[in-house]
Amino acid sequence: MLSSKQLEGIRHLQNQCEQDDKIELKLNWEMLRERQDGSLDFFMWEDDELIAYLALYGFGSTVEVCGMVKPGERRKGHFTALWMQAQQAIQSKRFNKVLFNAPGTSESAKGWMAVRPCAYSFSEFHMHWKQNELAETVGVQLRQSTLEDKEFETALDAEAFSLSIEDAVSYYDERLSRERESRYIIEVDDTPVGKIRVMRNQEESYLSGFAVLAEYRGKGYGNQALQWIVKQELPTGNIIKLDVETQNDHALKLYERIGFVQQERQDYYEVPIAQS
Repeated sequence: MLSSKQLEGIRHLQNQCEQDDKIELKLNWEMLRERQDGSLDFFMWEDDELIAYLALYGFGSTVEVCGMVKPGERRKGHFTALWMQAQQAIQSKRFNKVLFNAPGTSESAKGWMAVRPCAYSFSEFHMHWKQNELAETVGVQLRQSTLEDKEFETALDAEAFSLSIEDAVSYYDERLSRERESRYIIEVDDTPVGKIRVMRNQEESYLSGFAVLAEYRGKGYGNQALQWIVKQELPTGNIIKLDVETQNDHALKLYERIGFVQQERQDYYEVPIAQS
């Protein structure tokens, strides 16, 4: 588990980088606060101040890499030194796919990756919900997921997000310990047709894992389920967030109709595992 000093250092460094570079970093705070494995975070301190940080986020057999270096401390090899340490953890945990994540407008990230064996993979839009009229939910119910829904959820994750069943099961098991996360099953006439997760933190509600069975898509059920979730989270005063692949036109248009607005673009680059 990360200490309060480490979490405060990460938050302070994040604020410095975002303000200086005018970007939004994707640091997966819902995962950082629930960290149980201390071997996934790499720190560089100077006079009790965090000046460089790299984090690994495991999703089944895939690991995502995100990090940052204090403005003014860049081009000194700090991030490269942290990356060398992180590679040992990646190898020891036997991940078989490595993805670097970087804000689309981050020049420092692009410069660092330009001399690395990275290949562009895909991009996501980070989206925030803005004030918008929401319709009444009719014909769709959402209920809390139980362990009896595991087979349904993992099969839908595998189908919707192109995962192996093994990765979907592993990811499901990893998330069970997240106390701030709620999992919902979307039902129509008492039949499960989809699912969605909500991670509620102090200032944000992050939506993820949204998927509807193929045979129920295009019928408005996903639209109603999302509006139900947004209405549920509004009283918290939180920023309601989600991510969507830039090439997923259907999902992107759905989110925009409900009132989500594009923020930072996040780019993902794959590192050949043999060279990591």
